[in-house]
Formats: sequence, C-alpha cells, structure tokens
Amino acid sequence: MSRQTTLTIRTSGPGLYEFTGEAVDFVGRQDEREGLLTVFVRHTSCSLLIQENADPDVKRDLDEFFRRLVPPSDDPSMHWITHRIEGPDDMPAHIKASLMQTSICIPVAGGRMVLGTWQGIYLYEHRTGEHQRHVVLHFS
Repeated sequence: MSRQTTLTIRTSGPGLYEFTGEAVDFVGRQDEREGLLTVFVRHTSCSLLIQENADPDVKRDLDEFFRRLVPPSDDPSMHWITHRIEGPDDMPAHIKASLMQTSICIPVAGGRMVLGTWQGIYLYEHRTGEHQRHVVLHFS
C-alpha cells in the first residue's frame, strides 16, 4: 500500500477548499492503524489549515479577515510592496501563506484521523485566478 500520495486541488479564486474526504480515504487504505498523517502543500501562495466545517459563516469570516489584514497590492495601504510582477494578488498571497501553515500533522488512531467533531482539512487559496494546487499526504 502506498504511504504517500499527491492530491490535485483545483481552485477558482480565494477561499477555503475542503479535502477532508480525500484524506480520510487515503488513511483508510493504510495497513497500519496507528500513525501520523502529514499534509504538505507544494506552493507559496496558498496554505493549509484545520477549521470548522459545519457553519459556512466561518469560511466567510476568515476570508473577510484575511482580505482586511492583507489587501491586494493595488490598495493604497500596500504601496510599500515591490514584488508586483504576477499581479496585485501575488505578494499579498505570499504574505498570507507566510502567516499560515504549509504543513499539518494529524494523529491517526484506530485507522482514523483524530479530528474533532467539526474539524475539516482545507487548502486556503490566496490567489484570485484559477489554479491547480498539489497537496502531498504522507502516512508514517
């Protein structure tokens, strides 16, 4: 059984993209019932997080918070940004990703991830365009 796989997550702009189901499936295919799932995103302008997956207001509020915290580089408050070659969303996306995680470790017990009742695993896209993001799942 493969102890590592790469997911491709298609995004269509800023926001949270849940992939808990894919992680559950991967962990369920492992021979070992105890271990650690490491989740790693291979990009510098998106991030990972574990967050509530029940109330969609949580996602909206997080999006609004990060939009206010780090607006696009064409916002007057961001005049100091010099990296602008890939558009006004690029450097702000790097800043957001640097404030968040690019890897997460989740314990596995009894063949299941030890997540809380309302917790889901998300890729947080920080760019405005469409992207294909690659997330590596590794079980050890």
